[in-house]
Amino acid sequence: MPTTDLPGWKQVFAEDFTDGDVGLGTFPGPIYASRWSENYADGTPDTAAQQQPKDARTSGYYPSKVLSVHDGVLDMFLHSEDGVAMGAAPSPKLHGASQRPYNSLVYGRFSVRFKAEALPGYKLAWLLWPDSKQWPEDGEIDFPEGDLSKVIYAAVHGVEAGEHRFDVFRPNQPYGDWHIATTEWRADGIEFFLDGKSLGVSTRFVPNKPMHYILQTEACSPNCPLPESNGHVLVDWVSIWERT
Repeated sequence: MPTTDLPGWKQVFAEDFTDGDVGLGTFPGPIYASRWSENYADGTPDTAAQQQPKDARTSGYYPSKVLSVHDGVLDMFLHSEDGVAMGAAPSPKLHGASQRPYNSLVYGRFSVRFKAEALPGYKLAWLLWPDSKQWPEDGEIDFPEGDLSKVIYAAVHGVEAGEHRFDVFRPNQPYGDWHIATTEWRADGIEFFLDGKSLGVSTRFVPNKPMHYILQTEACSPNCPLPESNGHVLVDWVSIWERT
């Protein structure tokens, strides 16, 4: 795990989940409570569920059923119970923040080492979301993103000519192995790195307002995950820097 400042960047967060284990249903527990939040309570609708009527939702965030820490990793156990696909969206906290947004920055570098099993019906959308909640006007930055049974990609959202537009970067790399995904959000552009290799720079939509970081892990779309589709997303470490 990187633990030092970098040229142009001051490190403000580093987590490698080695302070102790936390059982399923108790994350973040006393060990990690000052540095992590489960972010959404059990039953909070995920992106897919927001497209469904309340009485017909088949997916959501269920941190008590999904999140644990063991063997130096944060474990997201993605699975279904009673026909509901369960994900989670934990957020790191900067400076012991006690309320959302927990890690608000204007420009930052976000790096995570992770391994996701190839699970049909589930996806990652680890993102920077505007504190203002004004979307797409104030932007959105996603990396890694994508259906876990397919390939990793990165995306930047914004507004152009009054309409929602986006840039996408596709390294044609499947999930399944350990990877390091890094997002550099700078005033002059947003650059994505996968395992140290640049995927490119987006300069069309560069947010200049505060955003916060969420490890959003969820169902792909309504009724998408089959009940037998279950497995794990492991997070080895997370490091965050602010621009100097």
